[in-house]
Amino acid sequence: MKIEPLVTQSLAKQISEQLRAAIMSGELKADDRLPTEGELATRYQVSRPTIREALKRLAAQNLIRSRRGPAGGTFVTRPSLEEASDSLASSATLLASMDQFSLSEVADARHEMEKICCRLAAVNPDKALLEVMARELEIQQDEDLSDEAFCASDVRFHRALVDGCQNAMLQFMMYGVIEAMQPVTNMVVYRFRDRINVVAAHQKLYQAIADSDAAGAEQALDELMVYLKARFQAAQEWKANQA
Repeated sequence: MKIEPLVTQSLAKQISEQLRAAIMSGELKADDRLPTEGELATRYQVSRPTIREALKRLAAQNLIRSRRGPAGGTFVTRPSLEEASDSLASSATLLASMDQFSLSEVADARHEMEKICCRLAAVNPDKALLEVMARELEIQQDEDLSDEAFCASDVRFHRALVDGCQNAMLQFMMYGVIEAMQPVTNMVVYRFRDRINVVAAHQKLYQAIADSDAAGAEQALDELMVYLKARFQAAQEWKANQA
């Protein structure tokens, strides 16, 4: 691994960034063992506490892991799709809390991406995921269901729909939208939407996918998102008036 010269800013930060770049470029591969703290300190000509701080930064990003024992050491992490998705969802939630996305931007992105998922899910319907969607539909029709529970069911319904596309890249990209953004938008808009309209759209989505009707699934999603976008607009206007 090439060692880049250091400048006077935080040495630990520079070292962690160099190691991170090596991992992201593939120079350091998953499960590769890093040199020891002493070896890294010698190579970078810094103290071991500085190396320790650099490694802590990488560990916080889930890029490396430590293992004790004779075969122990510090290794490059092989992240699972679930772990990467959780990280994506956390980042999306943080950015949303900082108002980096507007409701309309989130809705537009979800609309276009989920439309692709609808089409693919209808090509080869997954029976197990259809059963999940059907169960959530039953839950959503309970008039005594709390707003929070309805929102949670809404997320599970759309997660099953997205998983039905059977495309790992799309599933990963949609994770932040479904698991992070959808709960945020749900809690903003729930006062302004009618559950009956949402459930009716969900029923159309479910039936179209079950019938392998890709065009029907896309149309059902269009109807749902047009309705929700109008509700988002109503929520934003109400918020502006309150302000």
